[in-house]
Amino acid sequence: MSQQQSAAPAPVTATVAKRCDWWRDAVIYQVYPRSFADSNGDGMGDLEGVRSRLPYLRDLGIDAVWLSPFYASPQADAGYDVADYRAVDPMFGNLLDADALIRDAHGLGLRIIVDLVPNHSSDQHEWFKRALAEGPGSPSRDRYHFRPGKGENGELPPNDWESIFGGPAWTRVADGEWYLHLFAPEQPDFNWDHPAVGDEFRSILRFWLDMGVDGFRIDVAHGLVKAEGLPDLGGADQLKLLGNDVMPFFDQDGVHDVYRQWRHVLDEYSPSLRPGAPPERIFVAEAWTPTVERTANYVRPDELHQAFNFQYLSTEWDAAELRKVIDRTLEAMRPVGAPATWVLSNHDVTRHATRFANPPGLGTQIRTAGDRDLGLRRARAATLLMLALPGSAYVYQGEELGLPDVVDLPDEVRQDPAYFRGAGQDGFRDGCRVPIPWTREGSSYGFGGGGSWLPQPASWGELSVEAQSGVAGSTLELYRSALSVRRTQPDLGAGESVEWLRAPEGVLAFRRGEFVCVANTSGESVTTPAYGRVLLASGELTEADGEAKVPADTTVWWTTA
Repeated sequence: MSQQQSAAPAPVTATVAKRCDWWRDAVIYQVYPRSFADSNGDGMGDLEGVRSRLPYLRDLGIDAVWLSPFYASPQADAGYDVADYRAVDPMFGNLLDADALIRDAHGLGLRIIVDLVPNHSSDQHEWFKRALAEGPGSPSRDRYHFRPGKGENGELPPNDWESIFGGPAWTRVADGEWYLHLFAPEQPDFNWDHPAVGDEFRSILRFWLDMGVDGFRIDVAHGLVKAEGLPDLGGADQLKLLGNDVMPFFDQDGVHDVYRQWRHVLDEYSPSLRPGAPPERIFVAEAWTPTVERTANYVRPDELHQAFNFQYLSTEWDAAELRKVIDRTLEAMRPVGAPATWVLSNHDVTRHATRFANPPGLGTQIRTAGDRDLGLRRARAATLLMLALPGSAYVYQGEELGLPDVVDLPDEVRQDPAYFRGAGQDGFRDGCRVPIPWTREGSSYGFGGGGSWLPQPASWGELSVEAQSGVAGSTLELYRSALSVRRTQPDLGAGESVEWLRAPEGVLAFRRGEFVCVANTSGESVTTPAYGRVLLASGELTEADGEAKVPADTTVWWTTA
């Protein structure tokens, strides 16, 4: 018989669950506010737009919403250059809008996680403007990394560090000193050895906790502390070492002292100390480290709760490689008692529907569309595999629609700062940030009434929420069904291990209690045992005489109950 998907979405209770450990198996949906929904027709998404679409997210079946930065910012790097951490940028709304969004989300049973950017500020932050005005030797400059230059007249940077966005990581100011910026020049790095920086961020945490947020995603969590003396790294092409080697500006042991202090702040808001308070608030680390074992250091019991699993995101669609990273992840997290996390896409990488459409080995920023049908088939299968693994999962807005990256944006509309700097990242992150489609028609396919800040392709209409809703076999309905099964199947969600089953080459098969997942990453159909009743499949499946024929690039969920 032929099977594809057999689960109807379960009703979602419109109250925030009281489980204190909700984050151990949560499915967290990333909203990139400027590209999600535009409420006022200015072409830019905003908080009111997000608020208007919260019922859609509830019905999708996610547990929490992570909001990328909406703070006051000159937008040199899409809001990751913060000028005021306690204010909402007018393009997104105001604090009343943020308060209403948080309240409405809680009323719908959703939690809100906000982005926090502690590695650097905007060059328009009051601290940095004061540091420039007060000049060399002033106390204000100690809050950042100002240094005299090398060379006869200080004309050379203080060390050889390169910016993640390309070029030197130092910019010279009018009085001759240089300041450090691991990213764009408009993003000067804080000096976390200065006590005022730590005091300020603990105050910022309390401000947003008092607003009712349920957690923080920590941007560049691995970058706050730099090696003493800011030593040279040596050599060019330093960016090739990122995530693969020890760096004097990333993953220094001193960052863990910061997070232990932050954990004390979060614990002040626990229900045990504040009767009636929401369940446990959480920290999520964006930490690029050389190994998953190093990542585990960030989620020890007295530090953060989760850390993104970039090793998994970067793994090709290959059964053997996937099994290695799954095993290493679970083994690394087990000793520290933290849940594994799994993610396929976010606002900084090419969408996985496009990555998987291209040959392996091209990295996480890809400029070519590849084989669209192949990419979507693999993306759907990869999603079911991810959602079957023990722990928490992250979904990036639009992936539930099967959206590809927009790889043919005109140069003149691009806004990624890395695109405009030589020798850095490719700078093609705009392709995954194109506003998502809600309707088949309209100037911006339902995104808003006044167009969109990045142009949307003509294919967007048929990929829209409207076009896919209620359509059996659509990617949106696959996500809805998968999240419903995950919520109701007792053996899915939290956990720390899987039982691997024998499977043909190119196939992953594992058991979790009465649940079995089979993912065929090969380019051909394979025959496996029919393990029981099919819960869900990412493609057409044929069963006969106790066996199942699983098509290429297809994942199947069974229950043996």
